[in-house]
Amino acid sequence: MAFSLPPLPYSHNALAAQSMCQETLELHHDKHHNAYVTALNGLIESKGLAGKSLEQICAEAGKAGAEGAPVLNQAGQHYNHILFWQVMSPSGGGDKLPARLAAKIDQDLGGLAQFKEAFKQAGVTQFGSGWAWLIIGTDGKLKVTKTANGANPISTGEGQPILGADVWEHAYYLDFRNVRPGYLDNFLNKLVDWSVVDSLLAEGGLKSGQSA
Repeated sequence: MAFSLPPLPYSHNALAAQSMCQETLELHHDKHHNAYVTALNGLIESKGLAGKSLEQICAEAGKAGAEGAPVLNQAGQHYNHILFWQVMSPSGGGDKLPARLAAKIDQDLGGLAQFKEAFKQAGVTQFGSGWAWLIIGTDGKLKVTKTANGANPISTGEGQPILGADVWEHAYYLDFRNVRPGYLDNFLNKLVDWSVVDSLLAEGGLKSGQSA
């Protein structure tokens, strides 16, 4: 087996009205994400990855520290982007959340407004490239966190991600230039498919279904 690039769950121009243009999706999904998949497949034999799930590879590479970085750079980015594409929708955004997700955010994070501000700050303050996350922590509570480069909450051992925003510049430069806060505002208010996030909450996080 080998890892594969999942198709987008919508057309390349489907998010243009929400300020994520067709060219951004063509470059980000078809070029950048595909490059991570290709590079990861090239590591399967030399790094002994055969038979391991994508999640297992991320966790093991994270525990290996600097030695695991070459694998995590690719495996982490593959997992991260699988989640990223799924949590956006042409009909996303807004403040109407499914009841279960809304109640959990109220309980653990002080409400939607406080969550959005914390999530935005996580993305804005992530120096350089990386990700902002909403996760189910190891204690079962929702938490906002961030990771650098291709790392994710699975590789750091923090928990299971249910929402992730890519803050590498290729995610937003064509649409927002260098204004990362504007991109994150737009992501939260116009792009997030809260029904998908709610489903991931119920499932305990994203299961990629991919293995080497």
